[in-house]
Amino acid sequence: MQLGSTDAWAADLIAFREAFSPGTIVVRTSERRLYLVLRNGRALRYIVGVGRVGRQWVGKSHIEAKFIGPNWAPPDAIRRDKPQLPALIPGGSPSNPMGAAALTLAGGTYAIHGTNAPETIGGFVSYGCIRMLNGDILDLYARVDVGSRVIVTQ
Repeated sequence: MQLGSTDAWAADLIAFREAFSPGTIVVRTSERRLYLVLRNGRALRYIVGVGRVGRQWVGKSHIEAKFIGPNWAPPDAIRRDKPQLPALIPGGSPSNPMGAAALTLAGGTYAIHGTNAPETIGGFVSYGCIRMLNGDILDLYARVDVGSRVIVTQ
């Protein structure tokens, strides 16, 4: 997948009548879906890859920062499992798993980001990050701001 690729499943516009304010991102791990809450009882629904068994988490956070073509420094948990990884993989590299863009989450090492492995979308595949197709993360990136609430549920 090339940086900036628009390869994407288009988000579905759906009815969403839950008590979240517009602009909130809701990730339902068991469904492998991310919802961007809109006004008037609607949301955009995206298919995502989520944490593998033992790597999933639930909680509340917010978008701490937004990056296009992010560099990736593998966290300690990943480096323990894959010591051959370099300390830093530059943005735009085909081996960079962050893909076209990233929304980093406050309070941890997790992000909502693109991918260099589009075949993993829809699976239980990560160390806890939320993966999206590059076109989808670019779409979401344009729709949300730093500070937007993120809620991850089972």
